[in-house]
Amino acid sequence: MLNQNSILSKSNGIFFLSLLLVFASCREQSAPKNTIEFAGEQLNFALKEVAKVKEQYPDLLSPRSLREDTLFMVPPKDWTSGFFAGNLWWMFEATGDEFWKEKAKEFTEPLESVKDNKGTHDLGFVIYNSFGKGYQLTGNEQYKEVMITAANSLISRFDDRVGVIRSWDHNRDKWDYPVIIDNMMNLEFLFWATKVTGDSTYYKIADSHAEVTLANHFREDNSSFHVIDYDTLTGGVRNKHTHQGHAHESAWSRGQAWGLYGYVMSYRETGKKKYLDMAEKIAAFMLDHPNMPEDMVPYWDYNAPDIPNAPRDASAAAIMASALIELDTYVRGGKRKYRDTALEVLDNLTASYRSELGANKGFLLLHSTGHLPGKHEVDVPLVYADYYYLEALQRKNNIRFTSERKY
Repeated sequence: MLNQNSILSKSNGIFFLSLLLVFASCREQSAPKNTIEFAGEQLNFALKEVAKVKEQYPDLLSPRSLREDTLFMVPPKDWTSGFFAGNLWWMFEATGDEFWKEKAKEFTEPLESVKDNKGTHDLGFVIYNSFGKGYQLTGNEQYKEVMITAANSLISRFDDRVGVIRSWDHNRDKWDYPVIIDNMMNLEFLFWATKVTGDSTYYKIADSHAEVTLANHFREDNSSFHVIDYDTLTGGVRNKHTHQGHAHESAWSRGQAWGLYGYVMSYRETGKKKYLDMAEKIAAFMLDHPNMPEDMVPYWDYNAPDIPNAPRDASAAAIMASALIELDTYVRGGKRKYRDTALEVLDNLTASYRSELGANKGFLLLHSTGHLPGKHEVDVPLVYADYYYLEALQRKNNIRFTSERKY
């Protein structure tokens, strides 16, 4: 027969076990679901939604955003067409599941039609984020050949007199030779091309673009203009404008993130300390800005007139977080400021900007802003926000943490 102490001990054990179960349940409800598990379920849902659209519009390939709660999809020629394939490759890298590999191939291979397009600077976004991830993970030689052809198409837009790759061919009445800060993101593709071919041409063009951009795109406070218009005869600067920001002199948030990411990557590929210094200066501008919200998910423009009611841009936060994780590996000093900040941003995105499971046509993140002055893709999911979110999560998981925090 159990004595009273034994009964109390047993009761206390049951009580504390119950408390632990309740605590675990509450924690599970309040804390985010495993991010990769969530992404897998959500992307499975996205694949079903994409299939529905493709039944009616077979020429469309990739989801881009939501427009009035309708899944907005694009053909291969759109600048965002490579991101969804990239998301599927990220899932394959994270899980090793062959399902994701096959689905990634399904959305990658139709993009081959873009490889000869010399009318766009976005071949890095389209080809490197799809075929590039696929080649990295599978070693498929056909993917490499597609990429080399696309890299040659990209460098055809380089002008020796200016020293940079032309961004846009539209609005010729406004700009002579426009170069946008976004273009820094396509340089990684060219650095890769030199590594695999041994031809230094790609490297030299990418490095020249980074050098000229460093000289002309940035203000004294280390913020960036969006569009620099060059004179093709003299190589000089004609105009310093914006296209997607609030004003010519304002700091468009995603543009600052593109610049940060671009110079972190350029330092990795060249070892030039001036690129590392620029990356740190951009990071300081962003992280120390008085208009940076407490959760570090920026307003769409740091100088938006309606702050704190201005729309946020989760895509800028995801790009920033991914760049900061890499930047932290190049900066010594023990404080781990960049890493810790990036992880906090990721926590905030996961906790407050993530879609509900089975909602929003399968997108992962909400509350991004594509082109507010153009009045489209404002406060919506964007496929490239998901891409850099998944990249940042993968980079986070590749870090060997020295702290007690576990992920």
